[in-house]
Amino acid sequence: MTRLGRTNLDVFKLGLGGIPLIKLTPAEAREVIRASLDGGINFADTAEGYGDSEGKLSHALQGDRGKFIIASKSPCRDAAGMENAINQSLSRLRTDYIDLYQVHTLKTAEQLDKVFAPGGAMEALKKAQAAGKIRYIGVTGHRPSMLVQAIKTGEFDTVMPPINVVDREAEEELMPLAKEMDIGIIAMKPVCGGTLDDPALGIRFCLNSPADSVLVGMKSVAEVEANLKTLREFRPLSPLEEDELLENASQLGNTFCRRCEYCQPCPQGINIPKILWLANYHRRYADRDPWTEDEYRALSATAADCEECGDCEQKCPYDLPVRQMLKDADQELTPPAGLVAKRRIKRVVKKILPIRRSTED
Repeated sequence: MTRLGRTNLDVFKLGLGGIPLIKLTPAEAREVIRASLDGGINFADTAEGYGDSEGKLSHALQGDRGKFIIASKSPCRDAAGMENAINQSLSRLRTDYIDLYQVHTLKTAEQLDKVFAPGGAMEALKKAQAAGKIRYIGVTGHRPSMLVQAIKTGEFDTVMPPINVVDREAEEELMPLAKEMDIGIIAMKPVCGGTLDDPALGIRFCLNSPADSVLVGMKSVAEVEANLKTLREFRPLSPLEEDELLENASQLGNTFCRRCEYCQPCPQGINIPKILWLANYHRRYADRDPWTEDEYRALSATAADCEECGDCEQKCPYDLPVRQMLKDADQELTPPAGLVAKRRIKRVVKKILPIRRSTED
């Protein structure tokens, strides 16, 4: 267990991220949550915007609420909105208190000013804290420089930035300052939104950071067990493993989708994170594994259906040029017809040759 800064909450070094729970059935979510609890994980982070994850968490923890530290969050910047968000979270979680409630996805100085202005979100957070509805107040975001300004106010007990081999900015000022101020550090995106070839390397990289708890999204009991094994057998990365991880990171660059799904839903029904992930996979492995093209063609809505409303770019916490990335993805995943035919013939030949050889033998 690790002390989560001045909250004095003792949290497991691995925490359960709530986003993947959205895509699981209640039964599947319960299996993942119970396996996490059985493995020692006692901390879960969810949000009002994570679909039905709060409800699934409460369902799985019936009778064991006291064994779990629950964090939730809202992007509301005004007091009325934040008060309503807290009450709604309490209702969905079926609890009379939430251990940690956070200002979600803080991006700009204007937003920070609004949070602290008269009638701002901090008023509602302080009121809820005084009433015992929440125990501690935190802040999350994808811009470490902005989070530095937030924690300098002295009003936040925890901070949650992305910490991984690609997103290194938090190492420069945010984490040292948080440690100096005894503010709990919760790491998100340890495996770059699931884009790393070897998730265990990404988790180990993050476990070696000053973070008090590393949030990992897990979709199955097998993933829970694998991540727990990574923690139990933890050792710092070897030089060879560091090189492998850095090579993987260099292929990703900085302009890539972390699959947080904040851009969803798209008005045109486009599964933006999936398409961008398919395109990234295709760029790296198409010659060996061109299944991504078939997967893309099978989607009910492709990048070609984009009407460029820009809604996705407004919601992206990384300010990615999503519309252009979709265009690039469509081009990447729609190769010339002749090339597609050649690849299909090659795959058929690969299947036929072993059969022919065995028949000849």
